[in-house]
Amino acid sequence: MLRFLLFLSFWLISSLSSAEAIEDTIAVTSSVFEHHGMVPEENSAYSDNISIDISWANLPAGTLQLALICDDPKVVELGMMPSPFVHWVVYNIPASVDGLPGGLPSDEEISGLDGLDGVINGMNGTRRPGYFGPRPPVNGELHQYDFRVYALDADLDLQPGLNKDGLLAAIEGHVLGTGMLMGHYERKE
Repeated sequence: MLRFLLFLSFWLISSLSSAEAIEDTIAVTSSVFEHHGMVPEENSAYSDNISIDISWANLPAGTLQLALICDDPKVVELGMMPSPFVHWVVYNIPASVDGLPGGLPSDEEISGLDGLDGVINGMNGTRRPGYFGPRPPVNGELHQYDFRVYALDADLDLQPGLNKDGLLAAIEGHVLGTGMLMGHYERKE
């Protein structure tokens, strides 16, 4: 039995991607809610669907680029979907910026924003680029939104069109550190 448990532990650890195995060290914040706070209505897809502003600090030495993924893992726990619903994928973010502004355009490639030219909005769970705010069903369940930032050791110059899985595969082996801001949202009516 002990041999089986050791094998299982080794298998679980080795099956995690390097990005999943790294301890969070990056501080991720927003001006619209605190960690474990409520995502405002205007940032939901039931309302204006405005992307939140998001900032980061304490990047690891050697960070050249960043990526961000926001998803809702609660849908798995509730048996609604087999994997977390993806609300936002952003990549090719230069390490020279300390965040993304609220209301980021949903264009596939960002242009005309100071320091953000060339940033890519990847595909969200609706198969469209850009932010798709919280839109859980009216079922009395509080949903969770994990805004995870990845610090990367290379300027990967990734092409448009990546979804969460494609981005995670592309950054495999390049993740120096991560950080997460968690928000919640519940549709009451």
